Amino acid sequence: MTWKIYLSGEIHTDWRDEIAEKAKALSLPVEFFAPVTNHAASDDCGVTILGQEPNKFWHDNKSAKVNAIRTRNLIEKSDIVVVCFGEKYKQWNAAFDAGYAAALGKSIIVMHGGSHQHALKEVDAAALAVTETPTQVVDILKYVIKGEL
Repeated sequence: MTWKIYLSGEIHTDWRDEIAEKAKALSLPVEFFAPVTNHAASDDCGVTILGQEPNKFWHDNKSAKVNAIRTRNLIEKSDIVVVCFGEKYKQWNAAFDAGYAAALGKSIIVMHGGSHQHALKEVDAAALAVTETPTQVVDILKYVIKGEL
């Protein structure tokens, strides 16, 4: 079986690449999915494809809906959803992804530093594991998939 893993969350660091590289080094049978991680493309896809909007609300609304087509489908197809919250920005979209995954009954692994513990207590409570590093995420995947510590 190939496990399908959706990697949701911040797009300003290389955490996704680190998880993928470590999983590959362990020969884990996984396939990773992610949102569009090009920030400008993600922010502007709606107006680029569907036409400009003079009001920023509708500009963002168009892009959020176009992005949701990808996000919803990939979360639905995934066995595990990893949600990473970075230190620099508030990732409301990641919190929404975690809630959507929880509503679908998906297994969720959350990753964030200690400074977000209080703000993310509800997200953490819905997760089956709360981690701080990509290595911990991969160690969980190794254990879950191979039964090895």
